[in-house]
Order: sequence, then structure tokens, then C-alpha cells
Amino acid sequence: MPWPTTRDTEVFDLIDREVDRQNQGLQLIASENFTSPQVMEAVGSVLTNKYSEGYPSKRYYGGNEVVDEVEELARTRVCELFGADHANVQPHSGANANLGVYLALLEPGATVLGLSLDHGGHLTHGSPVNISGRFYDFVSYGVTPGEERIDLDQVRDLALEHRPAMIVAGATAYPRTIDPEPIREICDEVGALFMFDAAHIAGLIAGGAHPNPVPVADVVTFTTHKTLRGPRGGCILSRSEHAAAIDKAVFPGLQGGPLEHVVAGKAVAFAEAATPEFRDYAHQIVANARALADSLTADGCRLVSGGTDNHLVLLDLRSISEDLTGKDAQLALDAAGITLNKNTVPDDPRSPFVTSGLRMGTPSVTTQGMQEPEMARVAELTMRVLRSPADASVLDEVRTEVRTLCEKFPVY
Repeated sequence: MPWPTTRDTEVFDLIDREVDRQNQGLQLIASENFTSPQVMEAVGSVLTNKYSEGYPSKRYYGGNEVVDEVEELARTRVCELFGADHANVQPHSGANANLGVYLALLEPGATVLGLSLDHGGHLTHGSPVNISGRFYDFVSYGVTPGEERIDLDQVRDLALEHRPAMIVAGATAYPRTIDPEPIREICDEVGALFMFDAAHIAGLIAGGAHPNPVPVADVVTFTTHKTLRGPRGGCILSRSEHAAAIDKAVFPGLQGGPLEHVVAGKAVAFAEAATPEFRDYAHQIVANARALADSLTADGCRLVSGGTDNHLVLLDLRSISEDLTGKDAQLALDAAGITLNKNTVPDDPRSPFVTSGLRMGTPSVTTQGMQEPEMARVAELTMRVLRSPADASVLDEVRTEVRTLCEKFPVY
């Protein structure tokens, strides 16, 4: 049967519009990045046609001799990149990676410690609206009231009180380094497993810009599409003694057939992340975030924890105006060509749908080639909008200036 000859202009016109949006605006969502043409080529390959339930050399369908080599290559590359005993590269997302670990290593109802959502944790760290909070007994720890750093004394006190089966480290909106060593000590003291969710910082770890938790934790999970700059998906790294349980939990426990075209894209990204150029990139992400933080602070904006050690900053909008919400700020900035997301700040009096803060990240603009001088410009443009979010003329002016800036750093 011949392929259709009529182009689906409705879909491809939308894709063209998205290319324009990404090229012409500032992409400052901390959990996003621009992936390489080679990664996109792999994800768009004929591997999408192949069903391959199971694992290399243990499939339920025939014709997987090439796919087996692709997946084994991805597993070998990521283990070498992070120094891991074992890797499962099949999770479709970071959430699935986390759930796969819970399913493998915890009994339903087990007690787990995780960072509170409004203090920077993730939905899969025990939010009551997520399956993690519904199937397991999560106890939340938080950040200190003053410095807004993870409260290790509280973690230890809660661990001694509740004797959890597992402690989860990692965050989705925490701008500081998370040292795995003291958390490992607490885990050993109470006999808990240690899972480190490195979703946001995997690329920083690969590039040597953040301590590597793999030698310290029992299990490390991460997404491949944030600072690691690969395709959308997840990965689990573990000690060898947990390998069989984790593989069984991912398939057949949690997912069906893997997306081998995405696994191929992951393999490409793992190789790219092992280069000296990527190491420079990871350190530039951090340098850019610090430059952005310094400029925002100098312009009168309060940042959660006073700055950043990684790829993101959290703005407390109440330092600009008590009436300015994250929801309104996000909409105004989007209209000005600056894309980011509303975010709660610690002990936020507003709901997660409204918030008192914004989250800004530097992975995407760093991929474009922007450096510290451009971060000062980004901060200045952002603050202009935040001080006049309802002024259409300001939004139009900023959007024009944003487009001019981005034209100097084309993506695709």
C-alpha cells in the first residue's frame, strides 16, 4: 500500500510555529533544554517500528538483534558516564523511573522520607495527589526557615522517629547543591535505602558541576531531557544487588514495550555528555545561573536561599510587589517572549496554581551559547516586565528586544 502523498499541513504548520516560538523567545524553564540534531534523528528513526518487550537477549518478540545492540549500547554508555553498576534505560519518564524504584524495593504502605513539594520536592516524592503519596506513607522534610537549605537535622530527627524504609533526596525546585554524603549517613543510621532523584541535575553531575551521588546512593534516577540535553525519558542507575528487582519492576511491572527509538536517542545523548565540550557546557550552566541570580538580586529581587549553586533560581515575587502572583507574572512574561513557570516558595501562602514565586533556569539559553553578559540582559528584561506586568506597551517593547537578542543565538 503506498504512503499517503498529501502532507498533513495542519500538524506540520503547528510544528513550524513551535520552531519559531523556540527560536524567537527566551526558554527559561529549568526542566527544559534544546536537544541535538543527532538525538532528534535517532528518535525519529525506524526503531519506532519495533516491538521489543523484555531486555537484551530476553525479548518476547523476534527480530530484536539490532535493537538489543542499541539498548545494550545505551546501558553501557550511561554506566560508564556515571560510574554505575547497572542501568535500566527503558523508563518513559522520570516519574516512571521513580515509581519503578518504589515498586521494586518497597512494600505498599512502606514509610519513606521525601522533600516537601512546596519546599522544592517533586510530585513523586510523596505528594498526596500522586500515586507515590497514595501507595506509600511519605513523611516530608523541608528547608530551614532562614537560609532555606535542606534541614539535615530535621531529616535525621524524622528518620529516627519514623524509621523509614527509604529516604529520597533530590528536588525539582531547589537552587542549592545536595550533598549525598550526610544523607547516606542518616540512611545507614536507621537502616534505610537511599534513593537520589537527579532528574534536574543529571547533566551537571555528568559534567562534573555537581557531586556524583551514584557511588553513595543505592539507586539514582534521572530524566534524560533536562540538563543532560537528551530525548524525553527516564533512567535508573543502581547497585548490582538491586538490578534484577528494578528491571522486573519496570517491565513487566510498570511499562509495556520500551520506546527503542528514544533509547537510541538516550545512547546518543550519553555519548555527547561524555565529551570535554559537554563538561564546559555543564559548568557554564552554573556560571550563567549565578550571573542571572546576581543581576536579579542587584535589581531588588529576593531569591530563595539567596542565590544558586546549580541551574535554576527561585524568585520571591513578594519582594517586587505583594500583589504580584506567579500566575500573573508567568502570563505577562510569556506575552513578552520570556517563557518560565510559576512556582511555590517555601511556606507559600498561595496555592500551587497561583504561587508567590517564579522558577528560572539556564540550560536552554546556555545551549544557545549565551553567557554571563546575556544573563544580565535577561534579568533586566525580566524585571521590566515584573514591575509593569499589565502594561501592554512594556510587554511589546520587551518582546521585540527578546527577539533581537535571540536572533544572535539561533537554535535550529
